[in-house]
Amino acid sequence: MTKNSSLAVRELREEDVAPLTDYWMSAGDDFLTGMGVDLARMPTREEWENMLREQLRTPLEEKKSYCLIWLLAGEPIGHSNVNKIIFGQEAFMHLHLWRKAERQKGLGLTLVKMSLPYFFEKLLLKKIYCEPYALNPAPNKTLEKAGFTFVKTFRGIPGWLNFEQDVNLWELSLEKFRAMQEQ
Repeated sequence: MTKNSSLAVRELREEDVAPLTDYWMSAGDDFLTGMGVDLARMPTREEWENMLREQLRTPLEEKKSYCLIWLLAGEPIGHSNVNKIIFGQEAFMHLHLWRKAERQKGLGLTLVKMSLPYFFEKLLLKKIYCEPYALNPAPNKTLEKAGFTFVKTFRGIPGWLNFEQDVNLWELSLEKFRAMQEQ
């Protein structure tokens, strides 16, 4: 587990399945569409829980998704995961603060920075990409501040849960990450 004052990051555990699923199930339609979610593609509670438990059972080198839980004072407040994983090469990152009260306080930036070593080291990645909805300013600002490089905006469907949208593609290479760590 990585700690920074009262913030910490750790790998997904069985005890996280319910609160992570609750985040998705209790999110309002406006919040979900603001993230670019196609409401018609939302899984059921049982499907979310099954996906997360499958992730826990899958060996690291075979994972389709790898999830970290974000903690504040020991309590889960969000998660970051990567999917579209090509082990030893690249993956696509997602960022989620679960409670509105924790957003826009700079916590996301610190937690992203704390999550990056896990993704690079555990999955032996050379690049991490992130494709937030172009109209969702929070993740775009966070990625820029975290050292990601803006690549382009494109029209597409960035993930299995999304509708067609304008997407900002961000990239962070292992080399740039290491250089930032040395500063």
